[in-house]
Amino acid sequence: MIRYSKVLGTGGYLPAEIRTNAQISETVDTSDSWIFERTGIKNRHIAAPHESAASMAETAARQALEAANCDPSDIDLIIVATGTPEYVYPSTACLLQQRLGIKNAAAFDVQAACSGSIYALSIADQFIKSGGSKKALIIGTEICSRIVDWTDRGTCILFGDGAGAVLLGASDEAGVLSTHIHSDGEYENLLYCRNPQTTTAETQDDAGFINMRGNEVFKVAVNTLGRIVDETLEANNMAKEDIDWLVPHQANIRIIMATAKKLKMSMDQVVVTLENQGNTSSASVLLAFNEAVRDGRIKRGQVVLLEAFGAGFTWGSALIKY
Repeated sequence: MIRYSKVLGTGGYLPAEIRTNAQISETVDTSDSWIFERTGIKNRHIAAPHESAASMAETAARQALEAANCDPSDIDLIIVATGTPEYVYPSTACLLQQRLGIKNAAAFDVQAACSGSIYALSIADQFIKSGGSKKALIIGTEICSRIVDWTDRGTCILFGDGAGAVLLGASDEAGVLSTHIHSDGEYENLLYCRNPQTTTAETQDDAGFINMRGNEVFKVAVNTLGRIVDETLEANNMAKEDIDWLVPHQANIRIIMATAKKLKMSMDQVVVTLENQGNTSSASVLLAFNEAVRDGRIKRGQVVLLEAFGAGFTWGSALIKY
């Protein structure tokens, strides 16, 4: 019998504090209209001092478990995607495992920047299809606000905090139809955040903060996401019209619109959370997926294309029959 992985439940968490464009414009030379016209963002959520990647992951994970009517003890694999862990080690996945009281599971982190949750989903899908896992928790969780230089107009307007979750389970019905992940380290200097603990004196000045050359990143992202759309459709012998929903990484409204145009999709078929969440990096795709599932837009049996692009550069897609 062919074994598939299927989405059993989703979850999400956004911190209570909201930082508006107007608030940002009080400290850097910008405005609400300038930010919104160029990015599509109006608000972003900011984690409280007591919150961590693990605490936010726990809330999102418990929502996914509840949606699937699944006990934490049934989970045998935990993969957390994050670029903002509380510790270098242990992994955020192990911290989450302890918070959920799970004893008999493998737990590890994935670092693929904004593509992290797609990478984690792809890994979990392989585990389930091979028989190595029966139920897997995938979490994207980020506190980007702590690695943003709030005096840098080019980056501080973009990022927010949050966590998204999906629970995959083994099934004899097709769920995750395919995943595709790629990377190219040639573009290291276009988007990066140095570790301040391991940098040299020559690189100390920008350590610990997100550095980005926005125009160059935009060009590569649009071209790359166009290619992965073609790759995903071809791998599944599908036409563009077969896709019911596009759930993209929430980086910039112009990138999202370019990908939708590639698919010849109306924006009514695209899940966009960018306006009130900003770019939550590895959390964004799963947060958007969860929102559209919970508000009833995405229904069982529909075909959903998830895609993301991030520092590295990394990029990936997952085609799901929900």
